[in-house]
Amino acid sequence: MSTGLRSARSARGWSQERLIREIELYAREHVLDVASTASLRVYVSEWENGKRAISDRYAAILRPLFGTTDAELRDTPAPAAPTVADGYDELLLRIDSATSVSPSMVKAFYDQTELFRTMDREKGASRLIDQMAEHLRSLEEALNFAVLPSTRQPVALALAGASTLAAWQALDSGAVERAWRNYELAKRAARDADAPMYLAHAMAEQAYVLSEAGRSALGVSLVRDAQNTLGGVGSPRIRAWLHAAEAELCARAEMPDDARRALDAADATIPAGEEDRDPDMLSIFLNGAHLTRWRGNVLAMLGDDGAVGSLYQALDTADPTFVRAKAGVHCDLVQAHLARAEYDDAQTHLRQARLLASRTGSVRQRRRIDLLSSRL
Repeated sequence: MSTGLRSARSARGWSQERLIREIELYAREHVLDVASTASLRVYVSEWENGKRAISDRYAAILRPLFGTTDAELRDTPAPAAPTVADGYDELLLRIDSATSVSPSMVKAFYDQTELFRTMDREKGASRLIDQMAEHLRSLEEALNFAVLPSTRQPVALALAGASTLAAWQALDSGAVERAWRNYELAKRAARDADAPMYLAHAMAEQAYVLSEAGRSALGVSLVRDAQNTLGGVGSPRIRAWLHAAEAELCARAEMPDDARRALDAADATIPAGEEDRDPDMLSIFLNGAHLTRWRGNVLAMLGDDGAVGSLYQALDTADPTFVRAKAGVHCDLVQAHLARAEYDDAQTHLRQARLLASRTGSVRQRRRIDLLSSRL
């Protein structure tokens, strides 16, 4: 029985018929041949019941549809894939190759990560699974055989940023173990690069894995440890981001006073102006407008009546390319209106949230939407 396929389908709220339509749509978009609709009905049923193995041909379609690795899709152990250099000649060849990594190649690594970040923000992560995995493998290969600090540091920094993005994508797709492992990779790379801002960012995002696994208090401890790791060396924007993350995790851990203090600290720290990215920390998107959205999110979880005003303000100023973030605002508005017993308004925003979550394929948001739906 392919519990991986069935779990991935169920997590998105898809019926088997919906999955068949998505396979056919993907095939048309990518000019691929697939079986007839009637045959696909048989295949999907047999895949899920263990009567038919998922072939490589269909796995190549299902992986990007669900944002899963091959092992997650087929319920097989992830293959150990250590980089092996067979003999001194091969070892030296790889060392020489890593040593020749030029600034332009490092820039290409960053540009590729930035492209994936943009695609993820607008369309979701599910269809990037194979490309993102190959990107991380290329960066790890370059880092594993780089010898001198002058070569290792820029590659390690690029790997830290890419693996943090890959981890967040995995978390959004419901692949929590892969998310955790990628955060650990990001932390190792950040330490190798001697980059406390990247290390603190990876630690704080990893805290969300703990929170969503039901260990919110432990997540609060981790994000505070990230703040201590950063110390006084980080930019104001990353410090404000860490305070906002602490506020959200405190709200989840039912620590309202701590959440409000952390929000105030974020407000006091965020740089003025519309700029939302730090040249030294491209993984962070945060300005006053984003912080308003975050405040609304935290206040909604706390049941604070002030959440609604902040969230509508955030919705009015939202960047239309931040599709997943906009879905989150609608979810927050559902929660805020429910706290005020405004059920019609809650239903309106629930429909919008479900539509946007479907566009991005976010399992994480789908779970939240299902929880909110149960309260209506």
